[in-house]
Amino acid sequence: MKTRRWAIPVAAAVLVAAAAVPIALATPPTKHRDCPTLDSSLTWYGENRQALQKFIDAEGECQGPGKRPLALFDWDNTVVKNDVGDATTFWLLRNDKVLQPPAKDWSATSRYLTTAAGTALGTACGSSAPAGKPLPTSSNTQCADEILSVYSNGTTTQGAPAFSGFDARRIEPSYAWAAQLLAGHSAQQVRNFAAEARAENLAAPEGATQAVGTHQVTAWVRYYDQQRDLISTLGRAGFDVRIITASPEPVVQVWAQTLGIRPDNVVGIRNGTQQGKLTYHLNSCGGAAADSVITYIDGKRCFINQEILGVSGAAAFEQQPASKRQAFAAGDSNTDVTFVTDATGLRLVINRNKAELMCRAYYNSDAKWLINPMFIKPKGALLSPYPCSTSAYVNSNGTTGPVIDTNGSVIPDQADTVY
Repeated sequence: MKTRRWAIPVAAAVLVAAAAVPIALATPPTKHRDCPTLDSSLTWYGENRQALQKFIDAEGECQGPGKRPLALFDWDNTVVKNDVGDATTFWLLRNDKVLQPPAKDWSATSRYLTTAAGTALGTACGSSAPAGKPLPTSSNTQCADEILSVYSNGTTTQGAPAFSGFDARRIEPSYAWAAQLLAGHSAQQVRNFAAEARAENLAAPEGATQAVGTHQVTAWVRYYDQQRDLISTLGRAGFDVRIITASPEPVVQVWAQTLGIRPDNVVGIRNGTQQGKLTYHLNSCGGAAADSVITYIDGKRCFINQEILGVSGAAAFEQQPASKRQAFAAGDSNTDVTFVTDATGLRLVINRNKAELMCRAYYNSDAKWLINPMFIKPKGALLSPYPCSTSAYVNSNGTTGPVIDTNGSVIPDQADTVY
């Protein structure tokens, strides 16, 4: 999922059926299709590739037709290294694409923006452009710095909180703000911006930075070859592969199409539209108030249930019966913990030291969790255990507490061993 705070074929098919079913007939089972295999030249941690292959062989359609199991991936830092929402926001600021709010009133951009943040943004950007016109953020570094601080840090440049009053398990307002800053442009214009940013970030060398305002921020993104191969193999095995992301939906659509994922199989933060232009208002979920839920922690479950499984109303926030849920899920952050936990078959976690997610993955009470270091520039071992028993869970009001396993027990602190 998201990053913030200053960027900011196995040689032979596995003969499962021959081993598991007594041979009563001389004729072997008829295959529906060739069993696709993961690329053995790509490096995975430990036995992860073998575990993934075993899952694909057991759950896919190679042994016979059936329903298409659902496989869900987060995007940022799960399928790619770094964050495409960041990449696009930085591009907007460098290319003067953020528009001055109506009446130069920044409170219109987010229902959760604090008075302090609205004032700071107004002071920094207020005289830069008329309402509805592009802010000159490529040259007005004060305005660029204030927008960047609110987006990246969730504070003003003076350190005051930029957002308040939100449900911390349904929305992260700074992530939402990345989509809200696109207001006034059409969805196709946003896709064009994202394509420009994508080209720049793929061309830049690993580790490159760029200037936004007075700051140096991340300037490169890479697809993970292992995840590209996994997505392709799952698709060829008959899985319904989709993306669930806390980045703006049109942005991730541009990046995901390279992997053969259709735009309508990407669920991200969705702006409302008016006269063909995106607005500051965001599509909601589960009957909740406007702008109060995005594809974030419990909000990801809600949007999966609502947009993919067809569950309406408040029930979209509830875990659905196992027969309806995703068979596979992959994520990297606490943002992903609810939908990854909901997966019934296998759960892949990319280790970015995110406490709640790693507590559940390491505890692995049902033996369905796989942990893999980041495929590019992985983090080292966390020196202290994850505080699972005390403070790794974030409550709706932002306070912290213990992580409770699905069986109702407190998860003990977990050492970081996969890095």
